[in-house]
Amino acid sequence: MPSLLRQVFCSVSLASLSFLAPAFAETAPPVTLNVHVQQVKAKSSPTLYGLMTEEINYSYDGGLYAELIRNRTFFGDRHGVPSWRLVERGESKAEMVVDKTTGPSQALPYSMKLTIEKATANDPAGISNQGYWGIPLRPRTTYKGSFYAKASDTAVGPVRVDLVSDETGAVLTHTQVTALSSDWKKYDFTLTANAQAPSSSNHLVFSAGNPGTIWFSLISLFPPTYHDRENGNRIDLMEKMAAMKPSFLRFPGGNYLEGDHIPERYEWKKTIGPLVDRPTHPSPWRYHSSDGLGLLEFLEWCEDLQMQPVLAVYAGYSMQQEFVKPGADLDPYVADALDEIEYVTGDASTKWGAERVKDGHPAPFALNYVEIGNEDFFDKSGSYDGRYAQFYKAIKAKYPNLQLIATTPVKEIKPDVIDDHYYRNAQQFYDDVHHYDKTDRNGPKIFVGEWATREGSPTPDFGAALGDAAWMTGMERNSDIIVMASYAPLLVNVNPGGMQWESDLIGYDALSSYGSPSYYAQVLFGEYHGDEIPETSTTGDDLRFFYSVTRKSDTGEIFIKLVNATSDIKPVSIALDGAPDVKNIAKVVTLRAGTLAATNSIRQPTTIVPIESRFERAASEFTYELPPYSIQVIRLETK
Repeated sequence: MPSLLRQVFCSVSLASLSFLAPAFAETAPPVTLNVHVQQVKAKSSPTLYGLMTEEINYSYDGGLYAELIRNRTFFGDRHGVPSWRLVERGESKAEMVVDKTTGPSQALPYSMKLTIEKATANDPAGISNQGYWGIPLRPRTTYKGSFYAKASDTAVGPVRVDLVSDETGAVLTHTQVTALSSDWKKYDFTLTANAQAPSSSNHLVFSAGNPGTIWFSLISLFPPTYHDRENGNRIDLMEKMAAMKPSFLRFPGGNYLEGDHIPERYEWKKTIGPLVDRPTHPSPWRYHSSDGLGLLEFLEWCEDLQMQPVLAVYAGYSMQQEFVKPGADLDPYVADALDEIEYVTGDASTKWGAERVKDGHPAPFALNYVEIGNEDFFDKSGSYDGRYAQFYKAIKAKYPNLQLIATTPVKEIKPDVIDDHYYRNAQQFYDDVHHYDKTDRNGPKIFVGEWATREGSPTPDFGAALGDAAWMTGMERNSDIIVMASYAPLLVNVNPGGMQWESDLIGYDALSSYGSPSYYAQVLFGEYHGDEIPETSTTGDDLRFFYSVTRKSDTGEIFIKLVNATSDIKPVSIALDGAPDVKNIAKVVTLRAGTLAATNSIRQPTTIVPIESRFERAASEFTYELPPYSIQVIRLETK
C-alpha cells in the first residue's frame, strides 16, 4: 500500500465502527449476494483505473507543475501584464513596460523592460510577482531559480532577489545575481529558507540599486520536485496520485487539446526542448498556458508513476466549431500526429526519436493507445467520420499494433476503442449502474475517459462519492469490455478564481492539498482489484445497494466491494459458491459519513478517510451488516 494510504488509514475493530452510525439508522430488509467463485465470467482489465488530465482549474500552471512564478514570460493583455507590479522603494523611481522588440529567443521575442531613473542600494527599484495566490515558503527548503536578462550597462546591477512577506514586508530569504551582461543570458540562483513557519502569503521581488535599464524574461522559481526532476512536478500532488495506483494517463487533455480555435490547439512541437524555446499559448479556460509541462514532461509523469501513456492527438476540430476538411487539408495534421508518435516511441535512428534523445530521454516510451481528437460529438460539421478514417489508416499503416480510440461512434471503420463521457448526479448514476451489463462484447472496447458525479464544490461531497462508487461497481463488473476509465477533472486550485469546473477530485492551494471523499473512493477501488470477474447475482431488497466482486487468480484473494447509499444499515447475506476454505478473519476497509453533504476541505482535509478494521466471522457463507452511507471493501483470503 502506498505510504500516503498508510498515513490516512486508521485501524480499528469492526465493532467500533458503530459510533459512526446515526442514531436514527434502522435495519433494512436483507439482500443476498451470491458469488460463484469458480465460474469466471471474464478477465478484468489490468488497465481499468487511470488518470485524465487537462489544463483546467489551474491544474498544470498553479497546480501540478511546480513552477511558482505566475506569467513568467510576461504575457500581456489589455489590462497590462498580469501578476507583475512595479516596485519603487523610498525615493526610487522607475518604469516597467513590455518591450516587443527584444527577447531571449525566437519563441520569446518580447521582454519586460525595467527602466530605473533613480535608485540606491537602500532604496532599490524593481518588479514583483505574487505567484499563484502566493508563493509558498517551507522551512529548511532550498528553491532553485533562474531568469534571462540583459542590461543597458553592467553598472545597473547587481540584481537582488527577495522573498518578501505580504503581511509584514519582512525579507524572508534573499540572494543576488552580479555581473549582468549587455547580451541576453540566463542567470541561476538559489533561495534557502531557514526555520520560518510555513506560509504562502509571500511575493518575490527582483530589484536593482542603480540607474539604468534591465530587460527580463522567463523568470522562474522551483521548490523541490517529485523524484527531484528538473522542471518537475509538485510532490504532494504526485503522492496523492500515486496512492490511486493509476495504470495510465490520458493527456494532454480534453478541451486543452483542441483549443477554442485551431491556432490555439495544443501544438506539441512547441512544448518540447528548452523552456526558452517554448512560445506558450492560450488555454480554452481563459488563462495562458506556460507550456512548461510539455510532451516530454507528460511522458516523464507517466514514468514516475509507472503508468502507460494514452496519447490524444489533435484531429482537426477546435471548440468554436472550427474544423479541417478531410483530405489534403488534413494531411499536415495527420503527419504531425505521426511525428508525435515517433517522438514518443522512436529510437535514435528516427528524426523525432533523435529529438527526444536530444531533449534528455534516450529510451523510447511504450505506447499502446492513441486517441484521435476529443469529444468530436460536438462537431456539427459531421466531418469526424472522414477525419477519423484518415488518421486511422495513416497510423495503422505505420503502427499496426496501436489501439486507436474514437471519441464518438464512426461509420465505415470499426474503432478499436470508443471513448464515453458521463457527467451526472448521484441518482443518475444509480439508475444507470447496469449500463454496460448488456454491451455487445464483439463491439469496440470502451474507454470511459471522462466521468464524475458532479455534486459538491470545489470538490465532491460524500453523496457524490456514493454515486461514483456505485458507477465504479458497474464498470468493474464489466471490465472485460471497459478497458480503461478515468475520473475528470482530476485537480482544482481552491483559491477564488482558481476553479472553472466543479466538482474535482483533488483540491489544493499554494501550500497544501487534500483528497475529496470521491478521491478516497478511487483509492479503494484502485488498491483492491483482482484480475478475474466471477459470476454473481443478488436477490432481495437491493435499494441503492451496489456491488462488484473480483478475484486474484494467483493468490485466491476475493475482493467484495459494497456500496450502501441509504441511511439504514443494510444486512447482506454473502454466499461464496465453490470457494476454497475462507479464512475467518477478513480485512475490511470503510469509507463513510453521517450525511451526504459531509466532505473534506483545505482546512479539514481528513474528515472522511478510509478506516481499516477486521471482520472475524468470514466463511463461505456469512451475514454482514453494511453501515449507512458507506463504501466498503471486504478482502477475503483463502486457506
